Amino acid sequence: MYDYAHGQSDSLECITHSICTLEFEDHRPLYNWFIEQLGIFPSQQIEFDRLNLTYTLLSKRKLLQLVHEKRVSGWDDPRMPTLSGIRRRGYTPEAIRNFCASIGVSKTNGIIELAMLEHFVREDLNKYSPRVMAVLRPLKVVIDNYPEGQVEEMEAVNNPEDASAGSRKVPFSRVLYIEQDDFREDPPKGYYRLSPGREVRLRYGYLVTCTRVVKDPNTGEIVEVHCTYDPATRGGNTPDGRKVKSTIHWVSAAHALEAEVRLYETLFSKEDPNQVADGQDFTANLNPHSLEIVSNAKLEPSLAGVAPGSRYQFERLGYFCVDPDSASGKLVFNRTVALKDTWAKIEKREKTS
Repeated sequence: MYDYAHGQSDSLECITHSICTLEFEDHRPLYNWFIEQLGIFPSQQIEFDRLNLTYTLLSKRKLLQLVHEKRVSGWDDPRMPTLSGIRRRGYTPEAIRNFCASIGVSKTNGIIELAMLEHFVREDLNKYSPRVMAVLRPLKVVIDNYPEGQVEEMEAVNNPEDASAGSRKVPFSRVLYIEQDDFREDPPKGYYRLSPGREVRLRYGYLVTCTRVVKDPNTGEIVEVHCTYDPATRGGNTPDGRKVKSTIHWVSAAHALEAEVRLYETLFSKEDPNQVADGQDFTANLNPHSLEIVSNAKLEPSLAGVAPGSRYQFERLGYFCVDPDSASGKLVFNRTVALKDTWAKIEKREKTS
């Protein structure tokens, strides 16, 4: 009955080419026979391989199960491979088109690496996304020899890939936030970010040198890093030509906006989510770490009032999109895709070795 209805439906809608996946190939003779016997508009059925992505399921029946069981927040959950989901996550139409054009159409069932799709997303977002500075896990930095109450405006480039995007002013003050990962009290070999006695460049700002740290007396956790700055290095320049090996981003504490940032990983922990042990279904492969909510991120003030759907590159962190949950005084960002972090990969490799 499906074959009987299939050809008639296509013919009634004057479909010239009915594009189907490979499982319909065996049904094509019957599809054609019904059209010929009924003497109706001759649609032509053409088969191609189904798109399969690693760490992803595209079965509507299984995606519906995830929604009904509340494993995700809905069809537009940014972890879902639906158009509404990937739009909310920040994927662009151009990136999807470029990805589809690159993989082409074939008659052989296969599986495409998710990393390939993410490559095209990064490639497109890199061209057009404004750069901003954001700190997801803040660590307070106090510049002891910087004048109290003084605020300078630093010139920051909006997009190095697009000269027409211009620049913006970013406030700089005595107390800043940097990423916790950008400081190590006891740095391992190959770590060039901020540490005691080491000088680094604050992007668009000054060169600073760590002099001491302040720790929580109960936990021993570092809560403040104290530094000195070189006033001659405004904008990150070194008039004497000395070299520094690292540049880190920052946000002025007095001017920072607070935001919730949602960090997404793959929805499934296995490349093929359908590979399960006896008695289990595909939900056994759901990734328990597919969503991490960072509730106290600090953003530069230029992001005040941004519209849902706006896309940005958080410098050194990745590409992010303003979520529809954002409201006045409450910014919410979704991570679209991360940037490649060489040091993070080194640390991960050392932990697992």
